[in-house]
Amino acid sequence: MDPTFSTPDVLVQPHPGGGWLVRSAATLPDHPPRVTDNLFAWAERQPHAPFLRQRSADGTAWRSLSWGEAADQVRRIAAGLLARGLGPKRGVAILSGNGIEHALLALAAMSVGVPVTPVSVPYSLASQDLLKLRHVLGLAQPGLIFAESAAVFARALAVPEAMAADHVALEAHGRATAFADLLASPNTNTERAIAAVPPDALVKLLFTSGSTGMPKGVQNTHRMMAVNQEQIAYAWPFLYREPPVLLDWLPWSHTFGGSHNFNMILRHGGTLWIDDGRPLPQEFGRTLRNLRDVSPTISFNVPKGYELLLPHVEDEPDIRDAFLGRLRIVFYAAAALAPPMWRRLEAVIAQAPRAVHMAASWGLTETAPAVVLTHAAKVASGCIGTPLPSAEMLLLPDADKLEVRVRGPQVTPGYLNNAEANAASFDAEGFFRTGDAMRWVDPADPNQGLRFDGRLGEDFKLATGTKVNVGAIKPRAMAALMNVARDMVVCGHDRDDIGLLLIPQPHRMAELDDPGFLAELRDGLRALNAEGGGASSLTIARALFLRAPLSLDAGEMTDKGSLNVRAILAHRAADVARLYDNEEKEVITP
Repeated sequence: MDPTFSTPDVLVQPHPGGGWLVRSAATLPDHPPRVTDNLFAWAERQPHAPFLRQRSADGTAWRSLSWGEAADQVRRIAAGLLARGLGPKRGVAILSGNGIEHALLALAAMSVGVPVTPVSVPYSLASQDLLKLRHVLGLAQPGLIFAESAAVFARALAVPEAMAADHVALEAHGRATAFADLLASPNTNTERAIAAVPPDALVKLLFTSGSTGMPKGVQNTHRMMAVNQEQIAYAWPFLYREPPVLLDWLPWSHTFGGSHNFNMILRHGGTLWIDDGRPLPQEFGRTLRNLRDVSPTISFNVPKGYELLLPHVEDEPDIRDAFLGRLRIVFYAAAALAPPMWRRLEAVIAQAPRAVHMAASWGLTETAPAVVLTHAAKVASGCIGTPLPSAEMLLLPDADKLEVRVRGPQVTPGYLNNAEANAASFDAEGFFRTGDAMRWVDPADPNQGLRFDGRLGEDFKLATGTKVNVGAIKPRAMAALMNVARDMVVCGHDRDDIGLLLIPQPHRMAELDDPGFLAELRDGLRALNAEGGGASSLTIARALFLRAPLSLDAGEMTDKGSLNVRAILAHRAADVARLYDNEEKEVITP
């Protein structure tokens, strides 16, 4: 047995209502009742160890906060929140991105039962109409709103839904008071307030990216998040022996960065280096600069992040040494990792001074987030893992797919003030309907794990009645066209053939009419279709580049860059019509 991981032990049994109930045979270990209890425990055990590190404003040095300093400041901020009359019905909203003050304020609020709502930064700074911001604030109804700079966020702080709240910024500006005022609060009665918070209290409100409607507010409790970290720790026991060191950019307004990764540091007394870069060509240089200063033990990223990182790790010895020096896990989520990139990553990590394992997971904002996780020394490309202890998965046949429903202590109690969505999301047995599909890596051996098989709502039938499995087509198409397309939408509902709406690679936007570029696209389509063997359900007949950028306000994408297919198809109906217009000159055929 590899001491890095526990051994998967999957139980599969018929469910009386149909389908199969899938779960781990392992028992969930004991865990702290509140996720913030970990902060105070580590502050006592290792008060001087580094907890958070963030680049200084001028970018020349790292600002560091120890566990003891963080616990002290969290207690004082919590006292300040209580003194301002905040509580379960009057919470905190945070408009700025990842940062030390953001972390301290969120931990302080959650520790005394004040719900915190981290808001996607583009809702305030990139949106033109601010409608999603107004929706989020209207639903959360915060009593305090924090933005690092009140001047930068002035337009967001001026919306009607923000006017009833106190405003706080790093420096006083306009009606915003200084963050230092919260830090100056006397620490009185805080311990009693912390101990009084029940594990099932709402302490974090995370918003979905939305489909064709506005984002839904997912209620996160202490128990959900504490349970999920214990589930992950069971699967990855090396975390008990080796506190994680992360260099992480993933936004805390999403469950991947804000719950999965941040809470892992909190649970195991590790160190989080806050990466001010992003997996975008114009911002990735900051990530490379930061990577020269820290060797992470786990790399968490989305496939686009690895796509940008790999050339530097392959060609620059200082980046390779920093990346591989202490690495144990290369983890990806949010989208499938194309097989060519998987192979390149395998070749890179083979050069590491100790064994490095590829890992993946699956979960949702509604599940805190991990439900399945890989925990084996060697996993197949595309495997997302096996169920974690106490997580129950119901796999229900749906045509040629298996619909996934989830039940367990890490599942949300529901969406805030949204009875209609709650009624539609939970079945009569309390299983959450995820809308996702899965299939077994090896149906004869459940311990080999599951593969993601797409969203049920994204599959469609051609006019011939042929079923098209988008979850099977898109990863192959992404791999074949990754040099020309950053992402894509698979089309063809009630049409004669399959087409692609392509989102160009940003650095190749100027080449969309270049004959060489178009020849490269055609070659990729031909190779892809050759793999499909001529089957109509696997053959791409046409493609069209979307030249207008995707719209955050229209819900076409999230701030992590993932696509909202239903919103794109709804708002780009004219482009879909052009894709199937045989006279359209911009349509590319193989």
